[in-house]
Amino acid sequence: MNEHTWLDDSDHRAGLRADAHRQLDFFAASLRSDGGFDTLNWDGTAMPRGPQELHTTTRLVHSYALGHAYGHAGSAPIIDAGMAFLWNHHRDAQHGGYVWSVDEAGISDGTKLAYGHVFVLLAGASAKQVGHPDGDRLIDDISDVLDQHFWDEDRGLFKEEYNRDWTPFSTYRGMNANMHGVEALLAAFEATGREVYLDRAGRILNFFVDQIAPLHGWRIPEHYTQDWQVDPAYSGNPMFRPAGSTPGHSFELGRLVIQHWDLSGRPKNGAPDKGRALIETALSDAWQPQGGFCYTLGLDGTPDVTDRYWWPVTEAIGALAVLLRLDPKPSDDAWYRKIWRFAETHLIDAERGGWYPELAADGHPHAAQFHGKPDIYHSLQAVLIAQSGRPSRLFEAI
Repeated sequence: MNEHTWLDDSDHRAGLRADAHRQLDFFAASLRSDGGFDTLNWDGTAMPRGPQELHTTTRLVHSYALGHAYGHAGSAPIIDAGMAFLWNHHRDAQHGGYVWSVDEAGISDGTKLAYGHVFVLLAGASAKQVGHPDGDRLIDDISDVLDQHFWDEDRGLFKEEYNRDWTPFSTYRGMNANMHGVEALLAAFEATGREVYLDRAGRILNFFVDQIAPLHGWRIPEHYTQDWQVDPAYSGNPMFRPAGSTPGHSFELGRLVIQHWDLSGRPKNGAPDKGRALIETALSDAWQPQGGFCYTLGLDGTPDVTDRYWWPVTEAIGALAVLLRLDPKPSDDAWYRKIWRFAETHLIDAERGGWYPELAADGHPHAAQFHGKPDIYHSLQAVLIAQSGRPSRLFEAI
């Protein structure tokens, strides 16, 4: 452990612990009496009820499994409710797999997305880490679905999307689902010890980090054709599939490269340098003069969508924390301090808990793309990774 970084400052570490517990306290109000989850307003009250989406359910299971490991009282009911909701509502008993959203009337969107399915694997792995009795059942079920429908063994990558009955409706291929696939596969390896998960994560990383990133200035294009050629003209959902590249994803992928390298026994393959290249390029490209990160970049690294959201800030904090624990440079600590202070000033709600999801041009919280505080997943992981002493095995380290 380096003794000259802010990660070792006792006051900062106390602040990280306080924020983790505030977040966990705040989002616990998401749980409804019927076992579903509400999205919360800034003040913690429930917003008008809409469909419950798969990534919401799975991320709450994962986050409160981390909370349970962290010693937060009250995490278990959310894990239990989320696991039951996944099995009894999102899981498609007729066709297999997991539907994107459900409401009080039943399935509201039966689309089968790789993005959602890899989060099911993450939820199962995290639940198993804290001893949930249904963890293995969920891991085994979702692994079969991923094998049958999404994993392309020839390419070593995940395919993207289907209708409810598994008929294809596009030839789109994407980085985002594969990046979160790496996250989930590494979590499943940590939970089960099965080498297939580690191997598949490595194959995905090989494509994006060893092949694609060096050709694009250590930026990762988001969108691809069916034969995995970069599709620079593609622009879809402005939140999930914006055009160009997304620096927040470079922070995530850079951290995951190092996590995979650590779990693989730290081979001499240059992985930490590649992870650092992704992280440092995104810092340089995307930091805005007024603070925070632009949401997207053109493939040449110029800012495109300059809206400032919370989650790239959290991912930069987590990525820099990993670099500071592994092989710190003075610039890492300077960046970490600058970004954390920006978060404290503009994003963290120290009074009520949770992080504001977006900022207006004047730096105040804003509600254009996001309404309420929609997510604990990114911000909780950031403050827990910053407290961890290693780049992997977070459940053991917190």
